[in-house]
Amino acid sequence: MRPIRILSLALLLSPLPLPAQSSTLLKAAHLLDPRTGTTLSPAAILIRDDKILQVAPPSQITAPPQTKIIDLGQATLLPGLIDAHTHLLLNIVIPPEAEAQRHSNPEFAPGLLLAIVESPTKRTLMGALLAREDLDSGITTVRNLGHSGIDGDTELRDAINAGRVPGPRILASGRKLIAEGDYIQNLNPALSKAILDQEFLLIKSPDQAAQAVRENALQNVDVIKVTEDENISVPELSAIVQEAHREHLKVAVHAADTVSIQIAIDAGADSIEHGNRATDDQLKQMRDKGIFFDLTPTFYDSLFLKITEPSIVISPAQRTSYAGTDAGRQRYDQLVQRVLKSGVKFAAGSDMCWFYPGKTRGQASIATFINLQRAGMPTLDILRAITSNAAELLGWSDRIGTLEPGKFADIIATPGDPIADITQIQQIPFVMKSGQVIRSILTSH
Repeated sequence: MRPIRILSLALLLSPLPLPAQSSTLLKAAHLLDPRTGTTLSPAAILIRDDKILQVAPPSQITAPPQTKIIDLGQATLLPGLIDAHTHLLLNIVIPPEAEAQRHSNPEFAPGLLLAIVESPTKRTLMGALLAREDLDSGITTVRNLGHSGIDGDTELRDAINAGRVPGPRILASGRKLIAEGDYIQNLNPALSKAILDQEFLLIKSPDQAAQAVRENALQNVDVIKVTEDENISVPELSAIVQEAHREHLKVAVHAADTVSIQIAIDAGADSIEHGNRATDDQLKQMRDKGIFFDLTPTFYDSLFLKITEPSIVISPAQRTSYAGTDAGRQRYDQLVQRVLKSGVKFAAGSDMCWFYPGKTRGQASIATFINLQRAGMPTLDILRAITSNAAELLGWSDRIGTLEPGKFADIIATPGDPIADITQIQQIPFVMKSGQVIRSILTSH
């Protein structure tokens, strides 16, 4: 028996065999680097497991034995897209006009209230579907900025990371920090606190502001989201920023009007979301302080008209309201040009949270990015805003945003040149995340 014991001990002490590494060689006619604007033709990417190992012309890459080869022919390879501002656990249906007239903020608040009072499990499962639709459309990373219940987005993030459900990488913000009176008004007082607590953390003082950050940190969030509507003071917002930075979290501040934008700047926010009324001086302050401007061109192309017209009757007056005005479009055109001229760092987010008939969530989100071209942004700058710039905004430039060795193999392909035709990103035929093919309708050779 003694020899058997010795043999058993030797087996226990011997190192276990390492799992076999898988390699994939992805080839295409072109590879576009949005950050530099350069194109590699022809191009190949050698992938080991979930990371990029080498990027070079095909003739310069020697693939290991048994490497899987995917040849996408004349396609153009790009980094996976990044939506820097989304709401995956909302899918709001705009109510009919007669119902909308009964509510404050009718295009948003009734749908938000329904989401809050429904089952959190149902809501998270819906979020999982929308996440899959984002991924199928080539959005491989999102920053989910609120409206997810207490832990809906953090749990969805963890499920995706664990491989239990498919979806993009998620930076989750948990509950949004707001002042009383934002979003939902005139609630039943017997229920209002319980309802609000499911969705928001209320700010009433600097101490409470810091505590709200700690409550979100307990849920293991990746970023803090604050809504500033001239109702959170500079000391309160500064307390949020200081506590968040102590927790190594960035702070994204919803600020659309000039006063709110200035409060966010003075408090040291990491990014300003929307920022539609930013002045030239504020853009300069943001540039000098390194604050990101996150453009959300969601409503530029008559979004509300497009998502309501297929399903409900709209009066002429409401149609005009939903269609927007030429003056509004011109203001956004001017904002885009001023942002480009200012030198401020910028990214782009869809702010998508509405049900868009005939489109998946990913298709609806990417359609908003195309609005930037209509507003006068050059195509290459748009691609930067949703790849390399967005990665820097998220603090993930070392992981995503460009196709470089050591980064995650999050890769999409367009049939032709996306700089010549930005609408090609609306129908992405090839999507890879972490080295795994998610979608492929291009012919492999």
